[in-house]
Amino acid sequence: MTETQTHDLIIIGGGPGGLTAGIYAMRAALHTLLIEQGVAGGQLNNTDIVENWPGTEKITGAALAEQMAAHAARYGLPTLNKKVAELEPGLNYHTVRLEDGEELRALAVILATGGSPKKLGVPGENEYYGRGVSYCAVCDGFFFRDKTVVVVGGGDSALEESLYLAKITKKVYIVHRRDAFRAGMILQKRAQAEPRIEIVWNTVLTAITAGIEGVSGVRLRNTQDGSERELATDGVFVFIGFAPNNGLVPAGTKMNADGFVVTDHKCETNVPGLFAIGDLREKYVKQIVTAAADGCIAAQAAAHYVENKKNSG
Repeated sequence: MTETQTHDLIIIGGGPGGLTAGIYAMRAALHTLLIEQGVAGGQLNNTDIVENWPGTEKITGAALAEQMAAHAARYGLPTLNKKVAELEPGLNYHTVRLEDGEELRALAVILATGGSPKKLGVPGENEYYGRGVSYCAVCDGFFFRDKTVVVVGGGDSALEESLYLAKITKKVYIVHRRDAFRAGMILQKRAQAEPRIEIVWNTVLTAITAGIEGVSGVRLRNTQDGSERELATDGVFVFIGFAPNNGLVPAGTKMNADGFVVTDHKCETNVPGLFAIGDLREKYVKQIVTAAADGCIAAQAAAHYVENKKNSG
């Protein structure tokens, strides 16, 4: 095996964390490769407006993703648009196997695979996905212009997407299982002041019904008195959180009960030379800015790890 066949660092995932890691890795002169199976920026591309990225008061998620990717490209970060099938840790190097059978090797690997939207698990959800059920208002909101929609959730994403949908639709019902939101106060005030939004407190969605043209209604149950009712709607948008995309996490890597990878302050796992960042990692706050911070930390730690590995070899 020649020197050029082994990378110093492979980054799997091209969201804000992965791209930031790529920038810092190139600044550290690491022989780096970033692998992303989709569009650079990841879930950021599905975000309508970002208002908490320091130095930029307001920007679309797609525009911010494009800026991040362009920044990484200016540093000459090599990228590969393929799907990773498996990650196998090793003592001397880690092996990354692509879906097409190609094998790549690296002294260090940063997993930046993010998360995927959680599902409600109710009747009709899977059956009518794409026919009225959605997990992305920016992607699908256009199809519900001047119609009625239901949003399920109570966090930042649910309220952000509800406010976006309120600009397009006739009516937005926010269905939340508790009597208070988890979202930030600014978003709460905006949602409660928006005339097209109606909040349905202490309620869970138990089923999604549909007709020939797609979703036609939802079945709701009050969590306090158990009463049930039906609500007519043209669409259902689900924003109840994200589950970690941990399918590539090797066996033996420490994870918590919810499947998030446990790391130290350097974002390093219990497997030497394997780092986890962004929404994949167990941490208190999951935001764009914290994913980027993880990318910086992991790349710096990986550079130190690679240097020690080479010196000891």
